[in-house]
Amino acid sequence: MTALSYHDETLPAEGAKIAHFCSMCGPKFCSMKITQDVRDYAAKLEEANAGMAAKSAEFREKGSEVYLTMDAREPVDAEAVGAD
Repeated sequence: MTALSYHDETLPAEGAKIAHFCSMCGPKFCSMKITQDVRDYAAKLEEANAGMAAKSAEFREKGSEVYLTMDAREPVDAEAVGAD
């Protein structure tokens, strides 16, 4: 017996077939829900990492300078803008 078949067997109502918990645990603590939450968190983490990688590549492409001119062609002289 799989978890999904147990889920469907213990919650026979049609609306319960899409519930993210079963009658064994309930909605407050359920391995199905916890697993989905972990998957969702991992997906967000992957998106964030991909975004950071893209920004890192952009930073390297623009010369790895923190202070850039508005057109981002040449680095700004840090002393001229008051940086220490």
